[in-house]
Amino acid sequence: MELKQSVGYMISNTGRRLNQRLQQLFQEHDITPEQWSLLMCLDEHDGITHKDLAQRTDKDPANITRLVDQLERKALVRRAANPNDRRSQLLYITESGRTSAHELAPIEANYVEQMLTDISAEEIKAFMDFMSKINKNASAH
Repeated sequence: MELKQSVGYMISNTGRRLNQRLQQLFQEHDITPEQWSLLMCLDEHDGITHKDLAQRTDKDPANITRLVDQLERKALVRRAANPNDRRSQLLYITESGRTSAHELAPIEANYVEQMLTDISAEEIKAFMDFMSKINKNASAH
């Protein structure tokens, strides 16, 4: 089988392309898609730990630390001592972070809408089911 016909290649290549284009769309805001996903999570679940943020966003805890460092330097996120556990910190989105997250949300939504042009609701559901099964299988192995 040719590489480009592999399911793994198609998933990986498509994800990379989508992420690259979203990165271009977010570029003028100086936020990456990865950083934006953390801001969106903190917008919904403010005051959570690094570990909780990693779990909620399906990201590696080491990457979370790096991304939060970047967001903190941009004054989009702030860390505070966790009163229940001196070994951890709580993460809070700042007003600037909330504004950025909300400004970028329609850009992302419009981009997704463009990507789904000429794709039926049934095809989207089948795709979501397919990807859920792949994620489940990948987690099991």
